Amino acid sequence: MDTEDSKILSQAPNCPMEKEQKDEGYFDKTQTLKDAGMIEFSVPCHRPSSSEQRKEEEPHELLVPDLCSLPLTPPTAVDCNFTCYFAPDFMKPDHDQYVYRHPNGLCVIGLASTHVALKGNRVKTVDFNVGKSNRSEIKVSGKRKRNAQRFEPNTALCKVSTSNGDTSYIVRCCVKGSLLEVNERLIKQADLLNSSADREGYIAIIMPTPTDWIKAKNQLLSLEEFKKLRGLC
Repeated sequence: MDTEDSKILSQAPNCPMEKEQKDEGYFDKTQTLKDAGMIEFSVPCHRPSSSEQRKEEEPHELLVPDLCSLPLTPPTAVDCNFTCYFAPDFMKPDHDQYVYRHPNGLCVIGLASTHVALKGNRVKTVDFNVGKSNRSEIKVSGKRKRNAQRFEPNTALCKVSTSNGDTSYIVRCCVKGSLLEVNERLIKQADLLNSSADREGYIAIIMPTPTDWIKAKNQLLSLEEFKKLRGLC
């Protein structure tokens, strides 16, 4: 820096920003400009009041959950989108089946993990050719669900065979309603019942009427009731 510039700076009046801010809610923060001859000045910085801090913390508490309150494992798609019901000992002992009801009224039917066919057994085949028709050949189309057949709760959906002495088990509808589809993947991938019976290994989808559902619901157990019955708590 030139000598003349130094004299000008030394004779310049004090910068008003150097004055200490006395107003409440402000404090001095010194910043150094190295390339301006080490001239120091104060910059007022706003200190948020307690009420402003609370306003900022409230949205944070709503958007960011408390880590201590989170479950050890995240909820599954079934937990988020379905209400789980169970039909224990349906028609026969240890023939436990589940009914997952969606808010739109659809019911997903399948084998509960406590079903006798899944206890230490490997599922070998799933055959939908039961009763008077092959359930896998029923094709439903359109909004009116044309060709959908109405079945009773005890109507057979398929026959599950295991590798344990070629034992077979009949899987039933559990609820009265129209059969919309069966899980045809099980025909070629029967082992889905062992790996994910409550997801990819479901058996069928049924649409009961509101009246039929009320009757069926009274015969089913909630998830908590079923866990208590089977000692899964």
